Amino acid sequence: MAVLAIDQGTSATKALVVDDEGRVLAAASADVEVRTGPGDAVEVDPEALWQSVLRAGREACAAAGHPALDAVGLANQGETVLAWDRRTGEPTGPAIVWQDGRAAIVCDERRPHADRLAHLTGLTLDPYFVAPKIAWLRRQIGPGPTITTTDTWLVHRLCGAFVTDASTASRSLVLDLDRVAWSDEACALFGIDSTDLPMVIDNAGVVGETTAFSSGTGGSRPVPVAGLCVDQQAALFAQACLSAGEAKCTYGTGAFLLATTATPTRSTSGLVGCVAWRLDGEPTWCLDGQVFTAGSVVGWLQSIGVIVEPGDLDGVGGTVPDAAGVHFVPALAGLGAPFWAPGARGALTGLSLGTERAHVVRAVIEGIAANVACLARAAGDDLGRPLARLRVDGGLTRSRTLLQVQADLLQVPVEVYPSPDATAMGVAAFARLGVGLAASAAEAVGGWTPATVVQPAIGADEAGERLVAWRAAVDATIPR
Repeated sequence: MAVLAIDQGTSATKALVVDDEGRVLAAASADVEVRTGPGDAVEVDPEALWQSVLRAGREACAAAGHPALDAVGLANQGETVLAWDRRTGEPTGPAIVWQDGRAAIVCDERRPHADRLAHLTGLTLDPYFVAPKIAWLRRQIGPGPTITTTDTWLVHRLCGAFVTDASTASRSLVLDLDRVAWSDEACALFGIDSTDLPMVIDNAGVVGETTAFSSGTGGSRPVPVAGLCVDQQAALFAQACLSAGEAKCTYGTGAFLLATTATPTRSTSGLVGCVAWRLDGEPTWCLDGQVFTAGSVVGWLQSIGVIVEPGDLDGVGGTVPDAAGVHFVPALAGLGAPFWAPGARGALTGLSLGTERAHVVRAVIEGIAANVACLARAAGDDLGRPLARLRVDGGLTRSRTLLQVQADLLQVPVEVYPSPDATAMGVAAFARLGVGLAASAAEAVGGWTPATVVQPAIGADEAGERLVAWRAAVDATIPR
């Protein structure tokens, strides 16, 4: 038995073939080119997304020997939207990536309704989320094409369904957080007709069949599409954060901290509340905080010649004990939670004639970790108790320096997930549930042991002082 799990991410699509015991039989990846432009534009070619899904999925199946697949699962990047023709399935323009900030004007116009939207949806009024992007894009293209998140379009191409899962829908700013259904009131505030939106479905269950990945010895046998989830909630599920108060952070293009909650929660600490997943009609919720640029900051350091490769985070930044008073604010695409300042810009402060390259790299590491630590403290405030540990995954967890700084600033253990592909592993678990290969969430996820556990190496007072100094640097970047 085997499941094909696809994680369609911002800069790449990853595909895993996973057996019924959760072992990875094969993996493949296909890069995606993201284009930036004036006015905070961040776009991607939808056809490039689709081809990356096909290429990664087919290569993973070929590497696994073309097993007879039992199910396909698809994770998506969440807040990226595109316009497309429902009749033909053809996109009518570029996809607007979640980092795109051009919908800020839409948010500014609706600022008097921000509190009401937060009550209805659990989300902060910000161009990061889906509805402002839909409203902005509709202004550009006029009536006609449907506008949805990329998951709906990809699933439509795979099997003809017009659906989105509950966790992805909860990133829209138009989903009622309590009912887990489209809110006509919120839709009206953005000029969206709720009847034009896809059906909201569970994260596990068959929505159709596809032959897109059938080849070789597998022939053209249709395979059920049975697991759908937004990327961060899929990673939360994979890391078995099934009980209230358990939390994870994924360090990818951005860094995303989620903490499971038993009930829909409206944050009073700058986070957002959304659906973690819905199984058999029963939702589980979570708190969510975002650092918009994490891995993309490492790419920026490479592009300007500060480092040659990601390994230099340790090879350069790990050669000094601290950043010697230099602070970095990772606001290259604005600040998300808990600050919500889309107009903020990245900053390096505290530079002197004694500042070396290693101090700059170290400051970047510390800046990302400090932002995550702020999210963790906010989650603890909303939960009524501090986090007891943080489970982590993603490419940046290869950096021992980052892990140590993160544990230091959090003052709790950091547990590293053993696979670099938690999102794909999570959607594989949903797909197994969807076709009856597992009887419960715990069985679908299975047990796992951290690859590494990193303990704090400094005291709480020192950690607090470091965070206070970093927050001062943040305050200087936020427009007044």
